[in-house]
Amino acid sequence: MAIEVDWFLRAHPEITMVEALLPDANGILRGKWVPRGKLAKIYQGELKFPKTALSLDIWGRDVEELVFASGDEDGVCRPIEGSLLPTPWSPAAQHGQVMLSLFEPDGSPYLGDPRQVLKQVVARYRERGWRPVVAAELEFSLVEWDGRGPTHAGANPASREPVTGNLYGLDVLHRHQAMLEEMQRACEIQDLPFDGVVKESAPSQYEFNMQHVDNPVLAARQILMMKRLIKGIAERHGLVASFMPKPFQGEAGNGLHVHCSVLDREGRNVFDNGAESGTPELKHAIAGCLRHMPDSFLIFAPSFNGYRRFQKGSHAPTYPGWGYENRTVALRVPAGSPAARRIEHRVAGADANPYLVLAVILAAALDGIEQRLEPPPPISGDGYSREGEEEQLPIFMQDALRIFSASDFIRRALGRTLQHTFALTKDQEITEFLRHITTMEYQTYLQRL
Repeated sequence: MAIEVDWFLRAHPEITMVEALLPDANGILRGKWVPRGKLAKIYQGELKFPKTALSLDIWGRDVEELVFASGDEDGVCRPIEGSLLPTPWSPAAQHGQVMLSLFEPDGSPYLGDPRQVLKQVVARYRERGWRPVVAAELEFSLVEWDGRGPTHAGANPASREPVTGNLYGLDVLHRHQAMLEEMQRACEIQDLPFDGVVKESAPSQYEFNMQHVDNPVLAARQILMMKRLIKGIAERHGLVASFMPKPFQGEAGNGLHVHCSVLDREGRNVFDNGAESGTPELKHAIAGCLRHMPDSFLIFAPSFNGYRRFQKGSHAPTYPGWGYENRTVALRVPAGSPAARRIEHRVAGADANPYLVLAVILAAALDGIEQRLEPPPPISGDGYSREGEEEQLPIFMQDALRIFSASDFIRRALGRTLQHTFALTKDQEITEFLRHITTMEYQTYLQRL
């Protein structure tokens, strides 16, 4: 690691400060700024943070029960190899960044760190000689903010587009050409697998596609860094890039779609049987993902706002179904070459922590394969029409928390520590939201009652 530091500082004499980044369970980046002359100390294990720093609520507040129970003891931060990179959108490009992971003082992984949890899930695949391959589709809203509420940044300034849409519209991309091309160049500098951008269905909604990676731990870090890059460059252009799952009422929300396949020791896709149907392992993996989807829902929708995506007409699944080449179901098997046969998991919001999303998806798929579970028949046509049937997904955060907290699958997949700390964090957030009286409540009840 000392070699990495020496090389970086020699290659980048312009960098004066390095941002040491520690993602918490919400996927929010915590950490500190370190002068370039002190960078080596991070690599010597001298940087520490309380373990509870990974369990802060969305506002960055301690969960007191966790603080008091542990005495707020420190963990040791270690830099992730390959994550020491320039931050090209910083002022005068004078900042760099390095991603951290948290360890116990004795050197063992701290299992409240989402990265460490995902590493353990991936290790189960490695024991079989398998390599999971993942790719992400990351949606966000590009908006302007005046302190009262967001407004669409993609609308045609001449017409203000009274009817929204413009899905796949190239003219909208051209309006933001300078910014989007700056994002592409930054991806190249940070070695992020950018694979294109499209205009999505809501007026200010866009989607960044990421190339497939056969290392889910690396892929999760790349998703977090991509989000940071998008937000940072948008701010330079006077805009807000938001991964809020439902920023506008009545319009499609922002999701994080995950494509997943598995390679064996010889590099063959274990889901590929040479035909569209896929192997029995594909069906087993689908069955596992469906079975454990309700238990995992708090991971897929970790914010109070996230549950506003799961409504009729919002293009987000509320029923645990699957189908071939069907975008109205929770799990889609895309058409194409049999060698690329895969599952597209379409449930998670863009607000979700990618380490935890990949952990529960991969753990559920492997559980299905190991138990040889069988899925129900695939859904043809409108998957949203299944709304109202018995096997519904939890569309209220309180229900998702209850199921998550009691889940044996979550305990096995993520570990007791992460299950406990994440549940307490989410409970604190729910309590805070329920305390607040909304403008709509005043408008509805104040004079009427």
